[in-house]
Amino acid sequence: MVRITFFNQNGNCVGFEAKGHAGYDVEGKDIICSAISVLVVNFINSIEILTDDGFDGEVEEKTGDVRFHFLDKDSISHDARLLMDSLMLGIDGIRETYGKQYLKVKTKEV
Repeated sequence: MVRITFFNQNGNCVGFEAKGHAGYDVEGKDIICSAISVLVVNFINSIEILTDDGFDGEVEEKTGDVRFHFLDKDSISHDARLLMDSLMLGIDGIRETYGKQYLKVKTKEV
């Protein structure tokens, strides 16, 4: 199961952590893991290329775990917030489509 935690501060999502594998199919054919990976990588690339927001991110190659957080949590740009909302929307769509047994999403106040 993939577990994604979105971290909120003062009403804004300031980061997230994604851990685990969906287990929907064998490695290389797991469409849930692939979909999540595409959304997450595209989000990070978009933040880097399309905004001036600083961030710290880490991808653990062996496990596929991802950690991301904005460096200046008090002044996240409109564009970065929009991209984060889009990521959250996409993740929620995967969960709704394929079931909660493969993807657990939670929010944590920080």
